[in-house]
Amino acid sequence: MSRALLPRAARGAISPLLRGGTGVLSGLRPAAARRFVIDMSYSAHFMDFQGSSIPSSMRKLVVTKLSPDFREAVRAQTVAVPTPGDAELLVRNRFVGINASDINHSAGRYEVVGLGLSASSRYTVGDAVAYFGGGAFAEYTVVSAAESVPVPAAEPEFLALPLSGATAYIALKRLGDLAEGETVLVTAAAGGTGQFAVQFAKRAGCHVIGTCSSDEKVGFLKSIGCDRPINYAAEDLARTLRAEYPRGVDVVYESVGGAVLEAAVNSLAQKGRLIVIGFISGYRTASGVPAFRGATLPAKLLQKSASVRGFFLPHFLDDYKEALASMMQMLARGQLVCQVDRGDLAPGGRFVGLDSVYRAVDYMYAGKNLGKVVVEVSPTPVGNKL
Repeated sequence: MSRALLPRAARGAISPLLRGGTGVLSGLRPAAARRFVIDMSYSAHFMDFQGSSIPSSMRKLVVTKLSPDFREAVRAQTVAVPTPGDAELLVRNRFVGINASDINHSAGRYEVVGLGLSASSRYTVGDAVAYFGGGAFAEYTVVSAAESVPVPAAEPEFLALPLSGATAYIALKRLGDLAEGETVLVTAAAGGTGQFAVQFAKRAGCHVIGTCSSDEKVGFLKSIGCDRPINYAAEDLARTLRAEYPRGVDVVYESVGGAVLEAAVNSLAQKGRLIVIGFISGYRTASGVPAFRGATLPAKLLQKSASVRGFFLPHFLDDYKEALASMMQMLARGQLVCQVDRGDLAPGGRFVGLDSVYRAVDYMYAGKNLGKVVVEVSPTPVGNKL
């Protein structure tokens, strides 16, 4: 995902279903050519699964200026609620997640509130679904039913799986070539995707090192099986790796960039594999890429028969369904921790409402989060079965 803020960046999400209608919503073109579960042409509103009215307009965050500064680039606007097509779902965004790899790459928890005719063969109003799509920073979103995945419940913990969890699962499986007994270094290990990389590497029988920025995070990493948490605020990362792992590390799951990436390259063992899944330290710079002294990189890789491998999730979608199903099973069996941070300790308190996305982004970039940062866009209605 490019660092540039794009209006329709790919996002992972989870939501509940609303019924579609053939009536014309304010500001929308007539939908007479579309087929829906129920003919609601007599009404100016959709109806959700509880029978309450869905407004014809909604709020969403829209990129109005290209800038690495999220607050400068994004503005809240009032727009028409989208109409689901034949094979689409209209979802109410209940929670959205903020991802470190791209400030416009988000995951959300939703409930289905409307659906097209063919979509009704697989989903019903009120279902909780996960999806890869766009428009998560909004009160409502239309998504493809074919690209949506049912989940047991619309819980915020499921936010972490579609993007952060899948990135770690597939990257380590396809590019890590993990073998029992190897040493794996995970940077930003207590973050949204790092927490999964730690757990998947441990499941593969590896010794896991994880970097973090506080003693609280050290405790969390130990609780999920990390063998050697390194608090870089108290310990020098490069010096610690040289002293404690003189043979080097076999695999690195790297998302920070800059000096951390340099330390990781220098710490590779023979035939080591370094997987780059992002570089958050540079996302807010003018270029979007952190400074990296790479002139000697070819020689370092050659001397160790090592490799640097890039990973971008949309290039591995053939693996996505299996990855998500496997993680769901692990979560159901209590074999996987999905830590979410809803901002309870953040300045201003818990992240609630679309406008709190700005605070959530700042909070994440300050490195304060423990696990996946989650924003509650719309509080659960009273009596909601989800």
